[in-house]
Amino acid sequence: MTPKPVSMSDGPSVPGHGVTFGEAFRVWLRVACLSFGGPAGQIAVMHRIIVEEKKWISESRFTHALNYCMLLPGPEAQQLATYIGWLMHRTAGGLMAGGLFIVPGIISIMALSIVYAEWGDVGIVSAAFFGLTAAVLAIVVEAVVRIGKRSLKTPIMRAMAAMAFVAIFFFAVPFPIIIIVAGAIGYAGAIMENPAFVAAGHGKAGQDSDSLLGSDLPEHTLPSSARAIRVSAVWISLWLIPVATVLIFAGPDSVFSSIAVFFSKMAVVTFGGAYAVLAYVAQQAVDTYHWVTPGEMLNGLGMAETTPGPLIMVLQFVGFMGAFRSPGTFSPLVAGAFGGLLATWVTFAPCFLWIFLGAPYIEKLRTNKALSGALSAITAAVVGVVLNLAIWFAIHTIFRKTVAVNAYSISFDAPVLSSVDVWSLLLGLAAAVAIFRFKIGMIQTLVACCVSGMVLYLSGAI
Repeated sequence: MTPKPVSMSDGPSVPGHGVTFGEAFRVWLRVACLSFGGPAGQIAVMHRIIVEEKKWISESRFTHALNYCMLLPGPEAQQLATYIGWLMHRTAGGLMAGGLFIVPGIISIMALSIVYAEWGDVGIVSAAFFGLTAAVLAIVVEAVVRIGKRSLKTPIMRAMAAMAFVAIFFFAVPFPIIIIVAGAIGYAGAIMENPAFVAAGHGKAGQDSDSLLGSDLPEHTLPSSARAIRVSAVWISLWLIPVATVLIFAGPDSVFSSIAVFFSKMAVVTFGGAYAVLAYVAQQAVDTYHWVTPGEMLNGLGMAETTPGPLIMVLQFVGFMGAFRSPGTFSPLVAGAFGGLLATWVTFAPCFLWIFLGAPYIEKLRTNKALSGALSAITAAVVGVVLNLAIWFAIHTIFRKTVAVNAYSISFDAPVLSSVDVWSLLLGLAAAVAIFRFKIGMIQTLVACCVSGMVLYLSGAI
């Protein structure tokens, strides 16, 4: 039987599911303040509070929404919050849930960026970030292992991950091309019913009965062409009018224009989660735009790891540092703040577009095996891309010098073994042992490495 649409309102009346807007605000604020630990930790927090504790939606609906968000470019945890907020309280609920998810991170990263830009060269501060860099390197390696265990369960998936790594590391194949090819292979494999690409189902609608929302379709979830056109017009304008304004008034050669255009492109191709995105952003921000160094990119990632909000908030740090170093007619701090906020805006505005435009059609994707196959293949390729990120970071962190290798269409940076930074290597190994062997938490490991870096500085070792 087709679920019957039910009416929901953003007004003062209580929606049919019984959760008031005020109660939802308090719950989403709690989720936002606990959103540490990367997308895996953030999704786990959302699941525990929204599904297990509050029982707003069912397990199957949560999983289906997550799978949809993983198909989209952008941070899946933030988009999942936006989706559930929209499902419960329409557009206002989506704006509230998605907005609250990133506001603590915006404030935290802005404050830390100012500290880093103004006092990062002070010995004790540099030493703290030296330790932070080593810990983040271990965390990225742990991400490779974690994603790999979940995604690479068949020889075909392991082969796809290996091919993705070789393509991006040795041949510099652009990240979007890797994702498109992987998705096409997975889509074709699922159509041909290859078991390696056929994902399990997302649960039955009957399992929704234990949740407050139930299996009914809220009225606002019904798709229509008029709504799709209206949503597209509003959110594309909110996204791109600021970009056009910057291009017109700052000029195409301005650092602000570069930030607006580059991160707008990133918003369209950032499939595969934060770590996969960072592989591409790091190389572009370091090698092409020279906004940050490899070590600074790791420091920014460390900031994002230790503050609430999506890991992709590191892009705010990159935008801040790029504008801080090329302020034009502004003071460095004002330019940095504007550059950071601009990067954040063009990164997250499209996330709301993807949800508000696509969410009404999500039920049609629920049993689509071909799309599930594409997602499985993309996830496998992302493991190879994240491995590239880990090795790229390791080469530029543990070794002081690298040499470019270019031969037979192969191009990569090889480390000069004699330039190894012994303390960076030892701290990285210690962080890896803490995470893998003793299962010490991410925050504790980051703090311990920061303290270790300061101790090394005070003792004269670095």
